[in-house]
Amino acid sequence: MKIAFLGLGRMGQGMAHLLINAGHELNVYDLYPQQAKSLVAAGATLSDTVSQALLGREVVITMLPTDAALNELLISPEGLLANMQPTTTHVVMGTHGIDIIRKATKLHADAGQVFVAAHVLGRPDLAATGQLTIVPAGPAESIARLQGIFDVLGKRTFIAGEDPQSASAVKIANNFVLGCAIEAMGEAMALVRKLGVEPAMFHEVLTEGLFGAPAYEVYGKMIVDQAYDSMGATAVIGLKDINLALQAAESAQMPLPSASIMRDRLLSAIAHGDGALDWAVVAKEQALASGLDQ
Repeated sequence: MKIAFLGLGRMGQGMAHLLINAGHELNVYDLYPQQAKSLVAAGATLSDTVSQALLGREVVITMLPTDAALNELLISPEGLLANMQPTTTHVVMGTHGIDIIRKATKLHADAGQVFVAAHVLGRPDLAATGQLTIVPAGPAESIARLQGIFDVLGKRTFIAGEDPQSASAVKIANNFVLGCAIEAMGEAMALVRKLGVEPAMFHEVLTEGLFGAPAYEVYGKMIVDQAYDSMGATAVIGLKDINLALQAAESAQMPLPSASIMRDRLLSAIAHGDGALDWAVVAKEQALASGLDQ
């Protein structure tokens, strides 16, 4: 399939390499062209502009860091709305808020263009090995046509429905639950440490018992080892994700009290200079608040 891939951060680079290796023909574009060097070496074509990247493409995948970046890409004269062909499908795979996904859905519909939200669940190491979970939502026939791409990038696909915002809701809620799990582990680890228990032993109790799941295994081990530089999502990105959850809850007119706690913990970590560390660094904030070294 002929694909344009726009946005080459750590997640995007791993995903794009998998698509090239699977035989797809890629045009790539990023504001920082140096990020495309390994992809060009692997066979991708580096485009100078978005409009150039879109030429002859069946699918355009966007993997962008912010809602503002997606909005700019949509509405700029060089962007998607002005340059996508009716036969091209825009697949947004980055993490975005409900409002911008609703806006993108309407803008593409008004322009007679196809739009699918297909958010990914997982860390960059999983992206590089095709072990992500894919949550798409959009027209059923478009999702069926994209399934070959999803099979390359992920181990499993969960179709959320025909409204793209449904995929965003799942992604935001999933990140919210993960953040709460990290916060709860940070508090629990601090508690057992204060009472003289070895954290590694408690982590084993968790993961060999009721909480034997990747989130508790990976992030719990990170907290035990205080290895917060083993980055998946940084504290800054985690703050963005938690704010998206709070915005979604406000849109749905419902409280989300645990998200407020996580937000404050992340803000504290960033204020202490740890914004570039993995968002599991909230456990360090809890340890410090508990009178522990970290």
